[in-house]
Amino acid sequence: MTFTVTRVMPYLRVKDCAAAIDFYKQAFGAAELYRLTIPNGRIANAQLKIGEIEIQLADETNAPGARSPQSLGGSTVAIDLLVDDATALFDQALSAGATVQYPLVDQFYGLRQGQLVDPYGHLWSISQRLEEITPAEMQRRLEAMLTKGN
Repeated sequence: MTFTVTRVMPYLRVKDCAAAIDFYKQAFGAAELYRLTIPNGRIANAQLKIGEIEIQLADETNAPGARSPQSLGGSTVAIDLLVDDATALFDQALSAGATVQYPLVDQFYGLRQGQLVDPYGHLWSISQRLEEITPAEMQRRLEAMLTKGN
């Protein structure tokens, strides 16, 4: 069977989805495309646009697969935002309430990159391309770095 994937869209489960939407607007300049609420006021589904990507999010529930990183003890996935000024966005997200997982540093693979944890437990890598390098050069640099570190 063949098929075509037309997009990949992260779907985040959060505690207090309304507050998370406000955070993503402040931290990353997200635009809210829509919000569907249920009678108790919780958000069943919302869609935001951050730069060229869209994400969906909803309040967590007890249903399988619908728990937030806060309920699970952390996230195993990071969303990578590639931007033209990593320092500015990193600082903006910190001002909005994110915390540093690891600081911005120039990486061997050609990116300036750091990672944040948002107040809802999701990981965000903030990246800025410093140089275009091939996978072979990345591998060479990784091996050199590992050899140097031993």
